[in-house]
Amino acid sequence: MIITAILTALVSACLGWGRMPPGPLVLLSVGLGLLLGLLGRHEHGGALSIDALAQRSSLGGVNAVLKFWGSLALLLLCVLSASALPGLALVLLMGVLTVRGGRVPLHDYLSLLALPAAFLLISALALLWSWGDSPAGVLNIPLFGGWLSVSPAAQARTALVICKALGAVSCLYLLSLSTPMAEIIAVLRRAHVPALAVELMYLIYRYIFILLDMHRTMHDAAQSRLGYDGFRLSVRTTGSIYANLLARSFKRAGACFDAMESRCYDGEIRFLEREKPVLPVHAAAAAGLLILIFGLSLLTFQI
Repeated sequence: MIITAILTALVSACLGWGRMPPGPLVLLSVGLGLLLGLLGRHEHGGALSIDALAQRSSLGGVNAVLKFWGSLALLLLCVLSASALPGLALVLLMGVLTVRGGRVPLHDYLSLLALPAAFLLISALALLWSWGDSPAGVLNIPLFGGWLSVSPAAQARTALVICKALGAVSCLYLLSLSTPMAEIIAVLRRAHVPALAVELMYLIYRYIFILLDMHRTMHDAAQSRLGYDGFRLSVRTTGSIYANLLARSFKRAGACFDAMESRCYDGEIRFLEREKPVLPVHAAAAAGLLILIFGLSLLTFQI
């Protein structure tokens, strides 16, 4: 989260350079980074469980088919839009729906958003800066006989990419933080996705959390025995943990498969599905969001 906050401040300053006075721009960028760092703080003792947040979400009673196809339609509208406005609107609306509507803690939501945001912001820095023989932008830095420049065209292009990417990620987070994996699998099965692909998706998703749980257990055990007392010992302990993690993961996978076979596993995973009818208020809200984002796309495209 600290890295994401620093990258946020840097990218914000580069995007606003030449459009705002330097003093207020620096204060705004630093303030935005500090705000993100404070709101998104999280404990480093364990990984956030998306499944646990989805099970506790207040939006869990909404029909999974409506959430799945609604989120997918909003994502496509965001990506296909020629403007940054739909992406910005989706970031705000999806965030409010997930945090306020789904009762997901704000710091958990921002912590989960920090990883894709960090990769996106690193890419944004690469899009913003270009190399040339002469200064050709609103911000120019001499380096090794040439110039690193940030041009207005690069600022507009980067802002568009950031808004589209964050809007799309927000749509996916609304779905994943309000819909358990079993319900998503049921929707994909109804959509006639090949059974092998569906089974592999669930098993891979499940084993990610198994690996994280084993790593956390081994890390806590090593830490309780002072395995991280000093840099050299920390490096040795980390190497030992990751070396043993592969062997233990194979053993755990075998035990899980034996447990599945003992429960009559025949190559297809089935879940008990609870009927969740589509309520008029939910359908109206989804239609309103689609119309709003579609209208923003048309409006800004004409301009």
